[in-house]
Amino acid sequence: MNRRLLAALLAVLVGAIAVVVAGLLVQSALADGDPASDYLISQQVFVPFQGVSTKTAGEITALLNDSKQKGFPLKVAVISSPYDLGAVPSLFRKPQQYASFLGQEDYYFFKDELLVVMPNGYGLYKHAGVPAADKAAIKALPPPGTANGDSLVAAAEHAVRVLAARHGVTLSAADKSGGSSKTSDRVEILAGVLALAALAIGARLLLRRRERR
Repeated sequence: MNRRLLAALLAVLVGAIAVVVAGLLVQSALADGDPASDYLISQQVFVPFQGVSTKTAGEITALLNDSKQKGFPLKVAVISSPYDLGAVPSLFRKPQQYASFLGQEDYYFFKDELLVVMPNGYGLYKHAGVPAADKAAIKALPPPGTANGDSLVAAAEHAVRVLAARHGVTLSAADKSGGSSKTSDRVEILAGVLALAALAIGARLLLRRRERR
């Protein structure tokens, strides 16, 4: 193994650590803001920080991916407590007001229809205007009536199916195999960094032995 390869491995390790550290710093900063607005930039759904199983999170993610592939892209924010709202806890139990706030905050990142689900009801927002029939379909749904994470996500799944059907889209069964959660993603990243660290340490030891010789 030559020095160039060893240097390259060390560079990869430093880069990986920098990415992870930057990600953790960004997550800490976002915790003081509006978490859902950040998550929805890159994914279809935001689920509560607590009380949602990996299986349930995987099911709604699969459902929304199916809806998007079939021509009805939809963003969903499931809010079970003021904690999920970060710096705007005053909007808890105000699903329509929060839907408007969230949709406008992410205006430059997506313009799909946005569904907000809270224990006391639902909110809808779309930059071009929410169709009246969509509003009526959601208004006809009973409030979830629970702050339990899994139950609230289940209510969101039902609302997604109702909206999709209103647009002539029949969704497949949710993925029962689970899916990745934010925690498992972080574990995978950490495992990758540790593997790179072990490789880099071994490379440095080998380089030192050769230099001593």
